[in-house]
Amino acid sequence: MSATPFDSRLYGALLSDAEIASLLDDAAQLRAMLEVEAALAEAEGACGVIPQPAARTIAQVAQALTVDPDDLAEATARDGIPVSGLVAALRRAVGGEAASFVHWGATTQDVMDTGLVLRLRAILDILDGRLDRLCGRLAERAGAERDTVMAARTRGQQATPTTLGLKMAGWRAPLQRHRQRLKDLRPRLERLSFGGASGTLAALGDKALAVEAALAARLDLAVPPLPWHSQRDGLAELAGWLALVTGSLGKIAGDVRLLSHNEIGELREGSGGGSSTMPQKANPVRSEAVLALARLNAGLAGQMHLTVLHDQERDGAAWQQEWLLLPQMLLACGAALTHTNAVIEDLQVDAARMRANLEAANGLVLAEAASFALSRHMPREEAQALVKQACKEVAAGGRHLMDVLAEASDAPVDWSALKDPANYTGMSAELIERALKDED
Repeated sequence: MSATPFDSRLYGALLSDAEIASLLDDAAQLRAMLEVEAALAEAEGACGVIPQPAARTIAQVAQALTVDPDDLAEATARDGIPVSGLVAALRRAVGGEAASFVHWGATTQDVMDTGLVLRLRAILDILDGRLDRLCGRLAERAGAERDTVMAARTRGQQATPTTLGLKMAGWRAPLQRHRQRLKDLRPRLERLSFGGASGTLAALGDKALAVEAALAARLDLAVPPLPWHSQRDGLAELAGWLALVTGSLGKIAGDVRLLSHNEIGELREGSGGGSSTMPQKANPVRSEAVLALARLNAGLAGQMHLTVLHDQERDGAAWQQEWLLLPQMLLACGAALTHTNAVIEDLQVDAARMRANLEAANGLVLAEAASFALSRHMPREEAQALVKQACKEVAAGGRHLMDVLAEASDAPVDWSALKDPANYTGMSAELIERALKDED
């Protein structure tokens, strides 16, 4: 039985992410913590804190050791952390005099936080790669659809003509900003966590800072100004970023889902999901999943920000809350990116339906165009009043707006040209070009 869809064999392919899950599971966590223990021993040996033969033995054993998570379950339940059981297992495996130098001068949080950062580094590489792919595909499709005219919709109603290319460029723009945000964030996140019992490194004496630098170098992590055991802003910032990414993906998914309604029919997922009883259904399953994941991350981000309320030098409750929340957010973001990439790759565009939906409005979508055309020949207030009255007649009688206005006004307006929605897409093409150029 699975507690959540993220670890479910039934729902995992829909709502989880196997690649990222492999970096978050128990085995991955233990491997990362053993990597930290190995690097710690090497650093302390190099700095003369522990004997070099002992350091070499510890590092070799830690790098090769595999620990069954089940063997640590009892100790974790007792101590509230897995490191004490892991260190005990490592000491048994090392044996002899070298065993007493395992985990020398470190504390549990050093090993767990640094192990987490190592795994986050790999996960963020994956997420950034998927974002890069998605931005590239959206750029291609925005360029290809720059002249595909459709109705823009504001507050659920047809507004004015736009282009699908501009809409897609708008989908892409925040994703490009998220990539820059991630680039800015990573140096604040990919940092060594090393403070000893309460953040003073007292157990390592005057060699403490040398060990810190050597350990960071071996793990290719930055050295922070201070140990960050109780400074959780980096992880909270990551949570905010994850929520922003899934939110922007949810915007895309929401647009696709709405435009795939049968009554609109302008877009559709390339391979919709089926129904158990209605053969005609092709449900926008991927878009629905992305929306669900976006909503989840929006809520979890707020809870992650509560973990910044970290009491004193270490807070077990706030720390455990991170363990509950952050993995879900990472999995949700990964799954949402995978689904969105597939949606954009296979997205079906019905340009004829877009045109038909515009024509079905009998020119009402061009009311703004008509009012500005008339405003060149009469006061704007009069032009707007005339168009508003004409819109009422169109809604009541089904005639085209431009035909009604041609009869109602003798202004020298080219009503025939105004009938074509393609003539009122403004600077769409130029905006697309600017967006794609500025954000490459």
